[in-house]
Amino acid sequence: MRKAIVGLIVVLCLFIAGKAQAMEPPTVTARAAIVLDAATKRILFSKNAYEQLPMASTTKIMTAILAIESGKLEDVVKVSEYASLVEGSSIDLEAGETKTLEELLYGLILRSGNDVAVAIAEHLGGSVEKFAEMMTERARQLGAKQTSFMNPHGLDHENHYTTAYDLALIAAHAMSLPKFREVAATPEKKISWTGRPYDRVLRNQNRLLFMYEGAEGIKTGWTTPAGRCFVGAASRDGWRLVSVVLNAPQMWEDTQKLFDFGFTHYSWQEIIAAGQPLVTVEVHKGREEKVALSAARSVGLPLKENEAEYLRYEFEVNKEITAPIKKGQQLGTLHVYFGRQHVAQTPLVAAEAVERSSLLHRLVTFFRRLF
Repeated sequence: MRKAIVGLIVVLCLFIAGKAQAMEPPTVTARAAIVLDAATKRILFSKNAYEQLPMASTTKIMTAILAIESGKLEDVVKVSEYASLVEGSSIDLEAGETKTLEELLYGLILRSGNDVAVAIAEHLGGSVEKFAEMMTERARQLGAKQTSFMNPHGLDHENHYTTAYDLALIAAHAMSLPKFREVAATPEKKISWTGRPYDRVLRNQNRLLFMYEGAEGIKTGWTTPAGRCFVGAASRDGWRLVSVVLNAPQMWEDTQKLFDFGFTHYSWQEIIAAGQPLVTVEVHKGREEKVALSAARSVGLPLKENEAEYLRYEFEVNKEITAPIKKGQQLGTLHVYFGRQHVAQTPLVAAEAVERSSLLHRLVTFFRRLF
């Protein structure tokens, strides 16, 4: 009997040790790294995530965002001599050659063409310098406030930098754009080659697409000062994670470790369902004295086991709610916090319509309350 008890204790100890080991954060070679939930931006793991570093060709994610958001993918772009001569990776654009902006987008993401990046910048911004200003401003709008762009391709410049966190925010936005997702996940694309009897064949340089389950993209990068850089995205069961590794000698291995950690130790959990009644508030001058407020949309976030108990909910409701009220009318906002971090929100809307009461109805109500 004693041996059985000792054996059970050993098994339990091994189980607990294995559990503790499994929960350890990943060891990565990257100088800076992060993996976060694309929807809520909740950080699941980070290392030096706020250190400003060069990002090489992962710069082109922002170049692509501006190209897509311009709404001008059908524009015909004439390649300048300056664009055709830019150093580094290219798709061999020639001065005077014409391409649609959409064709250039594939050359930008699949083959990381620096010549493509300059052609896009000149077409949309008028100059590389002006376009870089547009890139930095768009980054600020996305919350990437520690990022500075000096060019559209990522060649080295002392004032061209980002952080792993900022780049993850930019990438999460890029992956919210259907056209970007389409391009980033394309294994191979043929585009025209002016003056040649054959097309250019662009093959995606992102090896993660072929080596990791659920991989969706998005961009590689390398220069000597920046080292190997990679921004990745992967989805499982409709849940998307975004990762960034900067100056990572083993960028593919690092990226897989980050995704494995996120998908293994967290799960996407719906904490509030769309249409779920959450709070009841008073209505002034209404045929009904109160109205229920429900969530306009579902709210979910990645959580580890038993983490839901640390969630905190705050109801921000309009100071005075007066009839008439339409069903679905927004009357407040629900804020969700994990500890002190704001992780999600949803509008609070009227679950039912409330008509404005007549003077007679208000008098009857008044006397009922009085007597």
